[in-house]
Amino acid sequence: MSEKARTLFDALDLDRDGTLTRTEVINALRSKGPTLAARGVIPFWGVGTDDDSSALFDEADMNGDRVLSFEEFATLVNRRFGW
Repeated sequence: MSEKARTLFDALDLDRDGTLTRTEVINALRSKGPTLAARGVIPFWGVGTDDDSSALFDEADMNGDRVLSFEEFATLVNRRFGW
């Protein structure tokens, strides 16, 4: 998995428990998204609305357990962002 995916995952994992919840993804992208984009961690077009963040979560949650593992997250962002 890409190092960029790991950096982004770690930035979004607000409680540092090794998984992402929908709320974490939405809150982290809302608060950190512009800064992450400015640092090149995420493409500028990857920072969207809360609905966009929720849709990203739904697409990544392949097993439907309502949390994202790093592997689920990395699979999606590597494909979506072309990493």
